[in-house]
Parts: sequence; C-alpha cells; structure tokens
Amino acid sequence: MTMLEAITEAKRCLRCKVPLCKKGCPISNDIPDWIHELSMGNLGNAMAIINAKSNLPAVCGRVCAHERQCEGNCVLGKKDRCVSIGRLEQFISDFDNQMGLIRQPILQKDRGSVAIVGSGPSGLTVAGILARNGFSVDIFEMEPQPGGVLMFGIPEYRLPKQVVTREIKKIMQLGVKIHCNVTIGVDLTIDKLFEQGYDAIFIGTGTGKPKELDLPGIHLLGVRRAIYFLRRFSLYRSGFLSREEIPVDSSDTVFVIGCGNTAMDAARTARRCGARDVTVVYHRSIDNMSALKSEYEDAVSEGVKFLWNTRLTGCKGENGHVCGITAVVDGKEVEMKATKVLMAIGSAPASRIVSTTDGIEVDEGGYVTTSEDPYGMTTRMGVFAGGDVARRSATVVHAMQDAQKVSEGIMRYVDAVRLLARINARID
Repeated sequence: MTMLEAITEAKRCLRCKVPLCKKGCPISNDIPDWIHELSMGNLGNAMAIINAKSNLPAVCGRVCAHERQCEGNCVLGKKDRCVSIGRLEQFISDFDNQMGLIRQPILQKDRGSVAIVGSGPSGLTVAGILARNGFSVDIFEMEPQPGGVLMFGIPEYRLPKQVVTREIKKIMQLGVKIHCNVTIGVDLTIDKLFEQGYDAIFIGTGTGKPKELDLPGIHLLGVRRAIYFLRRFSLYRSGFLSREEIPVDSSDTVFVIGCGNTAMDAARTARRCGARDVTVVYHRSIDNMSALKSEYEDAVSEGVKFLWNTRLTGCKGENGHVCGITAVVDGKEVEMKATKVLMAIGSAPASRIVSTTDGIEVDEGGYVTTSEDPYGMTTRMGVFAGGDVARRSATVVHAMQDAQKVSEGIMRYVDAVRLLARINARID
C-alpha cells in the first residue's frame, strides 16, 4: 500500500459503537482506534495503540487468519468489501520500522527476573509484556536463530524472515536478552535456571514431536514431516544448509498428507523447490479443511492438486525408499506413484524438559498441565507454560492470546512471592 491507499482504506472504517472486528480478534486489538488515527495521518499514535496489545504486529498483519477473525466480522463485509485490516496493520508496522516512529521507554528491571524457554510467538509475547512491566527477561532458544515457528515453520513468501528479525529486534530493545543454541533439558535444566536466581520460568517450546500414523511403510526413506521439510528449507534460505540438504527436488512427485495451513505451506514450498507434481491428500471434503480458503486458492493457482475424501492407507517401498502410496477413494483402494511423502497431521510436545524436571505433570498426550489461577502455572511452583505445549494454541495470534493471560499469571505470582518474602524479612 502507498500512504494514500492506506489512508483512503482507513477512512472506510465506520468506527462502530460495538466493533465486531475487535470482538473477532483473539488479542482484542483496538482496531477502530488505530485505524481512525491512521485515517488522520497520525501513524505514531496508531502504532502506539497497536503496541499496547500486540508484540508482533508486522507478523500478525501478514499471517493472521483475518478472513475468519477481524475482517470476517467487519460489518462492511456483509454488503460490500470489509476493511483490509491486515494490510493496514502491516502498512503501519512497516512504516514504523522504516521511520523509527516509536521507541518505547525501557523501565527499570526491578520487579523480578524471568527465564523463557523458546522464542516462538508465545515466548516473544510473554517476553515483551514482562519487559514492558519492569521484569528482567532472558530467552533460551535451541535453534541458531530466534523466532521458532515464525522463523523456521512459516515460508518466506508468507512471512519474510527480515520481518521476523526486526520484530524480535524491537522486543530486544525493551531489554530482553536472547541466548541461542541453548537446549533446556540438555544444556541446562529448569532446576539450574532457578539456581541462577530466576523468580519464574515460562515454557513456550511448542510441539516438536511428530504425531505418527500406524500405517505400513510410514518409516520408509522419503516419508518426512512437513514441518521438518519447511524447517530445512528455511535453514537453506538463511544460509545454514546447502541446496542438496533439502529433501525435495525437481525430480520428485510429492504427496502432502493433511489439509491445514502447514500442509498448504509444505505443498507450495515443494512447488517452489521445483517438484514436478504436488498433491494434497485429505480424508474429508473441501468444506471441512482447516486451512484458510485463500491459502487453498493460492496453492491451486501454483499448480498444487487436491484429492478430497481420500484416506491414506500406507506407503509402498522399493529398496527402503518410498515409491508410492495407497489410499481409499470412494470406497476403493488405489495405488499412486510417489517419491516423497510429507506428513502434515500435527505434532505433540517433546519430553526433554519434563523428563529432566521433577514436579511437572503432563496429560495423556504429553501436554503440560496448567492451572487457571494463577493462569498458566504448571504443577511445579514458579514454572509456567503456554501455547501449543499446553494444548492451548492453534495459530500465531492464538498463541499470543494465551501468552497475554500467562503473562498476567506470572506477574501476579512473582509479585505475591516477593511481597511475602518482604513481610517475612520484616518479621524475622
């Protein structure tokens, strides 16, 4: 958008007395307020309003499911075209970055010290909120770069890595420190972090362990997790891997199993790798897919094929490598040639942290059990968890929504513990 286009679009907003767009936003962004500021050319004010609710506005402006959330609830969309909220948020965030409009004050870090495990959307959101409220924050990330799924799980064409990098830089400017190449549960444990003096610890590690289908041939060479493929491609684009280390090339016939946004990302990225044929296999109909319609339409425009109401029954192998899949279509089992199969059927939490820490309970699926009061605290005092690892997230913005609530829980907990310590010190 140009400045004129953005302001013209902002002027379409009706500033409804009961803004349904705000109700549709998981983090309750004050959408009409910042759009109104934009309509008057007050971009600094608009950015300040956005910052009050969102730590990753340039990310949300690009990857949020706007058609199902804010834009999907815009009253103008019922008779005409909804306000392009996502594009406006992206415009303001990009303009702020280019012009340096907002530089938030750094508060004295005397309210407490918190360690955060994982630098995905949950961890970054908690870090930003705590830093803005006077906490000293350290993030520990196992990858060579921070960002988690934002950096390694969402393709460049949907979310440029320079956008993620600059959003992380803004959070670091609040005083947050990030330590990469540190795996909690291997290099350090939760107990060791507490020994270093942290008042609380937040686990936002997401779900890194793949779910598996109990089907013949599922462990053949060439059968990979979609998220593994996306991560490898991202590492290649960032210069950490060579092209030969990407598990898809121009000779491949690829089948993607699943139909969420990860499946769409994998299918479209496979096409960008030059795969000669890419097909998404889904056991339900197009009306029941979890992917956004816009993502599906983009995939189709790029040559991705779809098999609906098709259930995978196994993978065929030759010399230990996948050479085809079997599936049931309209009640009949068919066999199709394949050289690569990418599984996009979900994942579960890894057990590195839980297995090296006493007192953290998990449910039958391996998800960390947390409380409602203080929100997000695990069964281990002072250890909190949120997002996917606690089975409370689906998208980037939903991870941020949960992280907002966990941040409140952490602040309440640390304040209470410190107050009690001061009282006990006076009594003694």
